[in-house]
Amino acid sequence: MTMRERILNGKLFTDYCEGLPEDRSQAKRRMIALNATGPDDIPERMKLIKETFGGEGTPWIEPPIYFCYGYNIRFEGGAYLNFNCNFVDDNVITIGEGTMFGPNVTVATTSHPLNPNYRGYMYSQPVKIGKNCWIGSGAIICPGVTIGDGTTIGAGSVVTKDIPANCVAVGNPCRVLRELNEEDMKNYRKGCPIEQADLDEIDRLEGKDVHDPKKDTVGN
Repeated sequence: MTMRERILNGKLFTDYCEGLPEDRSQAKRRMIALNATGPDDIPERMKLIKETFGGEGTPWIEPPIYFCYGYNIRFEGGAYLNFNCNFVDDNVITIGEGTMFGPNVTVATTSHPLNPNYRGYMYSQPVKIGKNCWIGSGAIICPGVTIGDGTTIGAGSVVTKDIPANCVAVGNPCRVLRELNEEDMKNYRKGCPIEQADLDEIDRLEGKDVHDPKKDTVGN
């Protein structure tokens, strides 16, 4: 078993061989370049994102972002990462389409033995975050965690165990507060309904075409 295979299989490992230091150095160069892009450098930023991260998706990233390798962060579709997100990506981190991160989120795949005599060794477990999740500001997602589709993780939560789909989970350690319900589907916050008129107005302000079903006629 190679060192890279040991990492992916959750075995004890070190990261000083098999080109791992060189990969981290290359990742740091790309990270510095990405974080240096300004608001007028969007084409260069998107180019660096495509070169750096794995998967088929293209996320929108607000710099700065921090990571170890980059290529172990797999985006399955469009995603949004606010500033100061941190990824310890010795193992694979999968992020589903439509998922959004608040500022200062940390996702870690790697930890160290509790025995201080072996603290120089590491072990790693993959993290999977589903589609259309919302990860609140300052949340910490620990090694081996899976978060189901559509789930919201509250700000400042420490996620140490799997969280199911379509729920709200908060706290340290993070626990399911409740499942999403009909009111969640109808309101953007308590007592504030999601109304088509508001969505249409936002589209108009953004210069988008607004579909008017009243103008539809049979046969056209």
